Formats: sequence, structure tokens, C-alpha cells
Amino acid sequence: MLNRSHETKVISDMSAIDAIYSRHAIRHYKDEIVDSELIDTLLDAAVQAPSAMHESPWAFSIIQDKSLLHGISEDAKKSILEKDSHSSLATKHGIDIVSQKDYEIFYNANTLILICSRFQGPFVQADCWLAAENLMIAACAKGLGTCVIGFAIDTLNTNDWKERLGIPLEMTVVAPIIVGIPSGDPSPIDRKPPNIVAWRSLALELSK
Repeated sequence: MLNRSHETKVISDMSAIDAIYSRHAIRHYKDEIVDSELIDTLLDAAVQAPSAMHESPWAFSIIQDKSLLHGISEDAKKSILEKDSHSSLATKHGIDIVSQKDYEIFYNANTLILICSRFQGPFVQADCWLAAENLMIAACAKGLGTCVIGFAIDTLNTNDWKERLGIPLEMTVVAPIIVGIPSGDPSPIDRKPPNIVAWRSLALELSK
């Protein structure tokens, strides 16, 4: 794992605010595999995330085997198509997507990073997602693309796939994130402005 001084050096290519505004979900990747040093950089950034009671509940699994990724994709698509159409994942839109010929849920990326929770707790999943955001912003700063693959969560949490991937059965896969070198430059995405429903401020009240 990278030490702190080296980490600061390697992820300073882009400012944090630039990375936040530049990060987009990437669904087209080149064939190059992300090297282990870059993955170490992303994982080190991930574990800098805040966590409730400093419990750091996360653990990581890295998959860079295309046959395994294809197998997970096929099982996930089969599971989605078999679900009731009113379930949270198997929406009509989701079914339309996974029904496409030759569709791969990992978009042919060569690297999948799983952020897992080591135990249960009221804030554990939130902590893992905070780590996921750190990882994705760091990836953007290094010129890498990422995308969260929610379609894979149920399949990855089956005992069969946990055993095949070496993930302890008591752990839960929270955030599956593909990582790779983007193929092409994605178009900027306009975001909606913040929806502020309330702002209580004594200073504002006194200024009226």
C-alpha cells in the first residue's frame, strides 16, 4: 500500500474539485488492464473516507479475470430476467437493457473492484459508499473511468459467487465498481442544481 507522501504526489494530477466535476459514469473501455500500483492508489484513497465510530468496515476484492467477469454478468442477467417485473432491480427499463444481445453488465471492462462490508451495522453501508466515492474521484484524477454496477449486487452476494471469488460468506458486497481506461471522451452531463428545501440561519433572518 502506498505511503501518505507518495499518495499525495500520485493523485495530485487534478484538483479534488476538478475531479468531482469531471467524474462521469464510463461505459466504454480500452483493452488495457489497470496496473496494480494504480489500484493500490485507488484503494488507499478509498480508506481515507470517514466512517462511523472510526470502524472502517470495508474490505476489498479485485477481479481482473475476464472469464469470471463474463460469468458474473451472465448469472446477473439471468437473475434479473427471472425476477418479478415489479421488483426494485427488474424494472421494465432494466429488463430491456439486459435483454440486448451480447450485453455485458461490466461493459467489457477488465477490472472490477468490490467494496464489501465486514460486518453489519446501521451506518456500515453508508461508510462503504463514502469509500466508493473516494475511489471514483481518485480514479478520475488519475485519468481512469469508473461505473457502479448495481445489476451485479444480488448475484455477487450469493454464496456460490462469494466462494468462487474468495469473499468470506459473512461479508456483504456493497459497491461493485468497474475501473478502466476510457475509450473516447464522454460528453459532459448537466446536473440539476441543489434542491434546498429549508435553510435556517439567524444571520439570514436578521438581514431581512
